[in-house]
Amino acid sequence: MAASLFFCHLAIADDLAEIKQRGVLRHIGVPYANFVSYIKRDNFESLTGLDVELVKGFAEHLGVKYQYVPADWSNVVGKLIGQDVLYSNNQFSWGEKTPIEGDIIANGATILDWRKQLADFSDDYFISGVWLIARSDSNLSPIRPTGSLDKDIKKVKQLIAGKDVLALEYSCLDPNLYQLYETGANVILPDTRRKLNEMVPAILNNDAETTLLDVADALIALEKWPGEIKVIGPISQEQRMGAAFRKNSPELRKAFNQYLAKIRKDGTFQSLVEKHYPSIFYFYSDYFTGSIETDL
Repeated sequence: MAASLFFCHLAIADDLAEIKQRGVLRHIGVPYANFVSYIKRDNFESLTGLDVELVKGFAEHLGVKYQYVPADWSNVVGKLIGQDVLYSNNQFSWGEKTPIEGDIIANGATILDWRKQLADFSDDYFISGVWLIARSDSNLSPIRPTGSLDKDIKKVKQLIAGKDVLALEYSCLDPNLYQLYETGANVILPDTRRKLNEMVPAILNNDAETTLLDVADALIALEKWPGEIKVIGPISQEQRMGAAFRKNSPELRKAFNQYLAKIRKDGTFQSLVEKHYPSIFYFYSDYFTGSIETDL
């Protein structure tokens, strides 16, 4: 079934006018790095993160209330578009129909080609990439950068033949995205309920010698487990992150892009990034301090 036909007959859902009338913006989020941190147990509940503050600010900008909708990587798209999606071997297929629970996905979502077939992304507002991370006792050594990202990626892939590499489908760490099976690596796929922030604890527990990790999560992990892990090198090209919207919510997406441009111009967004990812500026300062173009 073509994606366009799917949205025509299934997704009768809210755009900007309906959300303003309802008075609530529903933020779908998967706990991940410092983008979304959500803890709920007994009578305790905590919700923080870059994307949480970003969407809360957007809701306030629209004059509506904010509501968080928790999700995981296997059902996050379904909560937005009304049908679950199964992704394997570089292609997706439709799963079961499910209720639409939210209006925007924002959790450090990497803008990937297959995801763009399912949802429309905002202007990108975070830059990343995927690195190979190993335990400090691994006999793998960090590569010496060549000055060419393509050559660096090739060097890393040559190192992992026969090595256990932990990856995670449905996420930016999906091995199919980086032709990992062609490297001869022993790709280990955990239960789909595993969270991205559990990948480093898994290799420290000897579930595998190495893991894929994106830059944002890797920076946090290096601070959290100093001396216990090391970065071997890149697995992917640079990637961009953004918020995802239903394909029939163009006005909501446009309003978000306008809000994003506003807070990038007045310095609010940079302050949020400095708060949640202070070390990212060592790697990508030009991206966060340069001029921003939008498709308004």
